[in-house]
Amino acid sequence: MNGFIKYPRTPHLPWSPGATSDDAYLADCGCFAGREVVVTEKMDGENTTLYRGGLHARSPDSRHHPSRDWVKALHGSICAEIPEGWRLCGENVYARHSVAYAALDSYFYLFSVWDGSNQALGWDETAEWASLLGLSLAPVLWRGAWDEAALRSLAEEIDTGVQEGYVVRVADGFGYDDFSRSLAKWVRPHHVQTDQHWMHAPVVPNELKPPSEDESES
Repeated sequence: MNGFIKYPRTPHLPWSPGATSDDAYLADCGCFAGREVVVTEKMDGENTTLYRGGLHARSPDSRHHPSRDWVKALHGSICAEIPEGWRLCGENVYARHSVAYAALDSYFYLFSVWDGSNQALGWDETAEWASLLGLSLAPVLWRGAWDEAALRSLAEEIDTGVQEGYVVRVADGFGYDDFSRSLAKWVRPHHVQTDQHWMHAPVVPNELKPPSEDESES
């Protein structure tokens, strides 16, 4: 696992109701003031990092689990296109956790790309990599100059029955050491809504969108 890097923990926005006693909050949102931000849907899956030479869940020492077989196959199909020393971070949503998805574009949603100097690319460059590799991008819910009132209002529009929350990040690139000043999340209250941890239960796949007529005929 040499060279593998753990994805940092994302702090909660001050108005996020879903934090636990172990989670960190932003004391204030001054780090976003005057900057363009992108807000994406927080998918209910497993944080996963893909490298040219391997992959892992949030922890680089994560063990085998059948819910990871699909993303391992995806990795095998694109790993040669990942530059040496770079990594792709996204959400593996193959297995149902607390949200039951019924119309996914894919079982993997890309949300950041890190280059060989441990810098996260800007959002537009991230989108270019998603297009280049044929990956789905985390759904964008809002984009614009930082506006706390607008982001607080967005929380009221989240359908907590089918959406876990949202993540706000600066649109520009940023360094690994600036992570906690560049991203934050809003998570629904009681976001874990299952009695048994998903890793200790039978794997129930989420559902993909049915193919379009054109795709069905090809």
